[in-house]
Amino acid sequence: MLATAVAEARQGLAEGGIPIGAALFTTGGELLGSGHNRRVQDGDPSLHAETAAFRNAGRRRHYRDTIMVTTLSPCWYCSGLVRQFNIPKVIIGEATTFHGGHDWLAENGVTIEIADDQTCVKLMTDFISTNPTLWHEDIGE
Repeated sequence: MLATAVAEARQGLAEGGIPIGAALFTTGGELLGSGHNRRVQDGDPSLHAETAAFRNAGRRRHYRDTIMVTTLSPCWYCSGLVRQFNIPKVIIGEATTFHGGHDWLAENGVTIEIADDQTCVKLMTDFISTNPTLWHEDIGE
């Protein structure tokens, strides 16, 4: 599942954007939707990877049988999306370069799995070192 999010992150980077990818799966492993951060490409500050994956998954009656997979710890905005729609599990590629709202999610009953994936870490550390201004804009600093 993480490979889908990583592919999305790489696509975002190739488009000149921030390399964060996400995917929404059923608990049975069916891909519902995937996406990547498109803040730069679309000039839309709300188009984070998790929101793109969620939008691309389309409408569902409920999300209690889904898993959000993301290359980076979700920010507060995306953490709110997970809570709003009762997504019960989040798999995070890495939380080394950015520690978002995953502790809060765990405190509120969401199962959190941090893969500590070195591909995800390298994507972000390389990006941050070459694009610090854009990175700080993305995380609101």
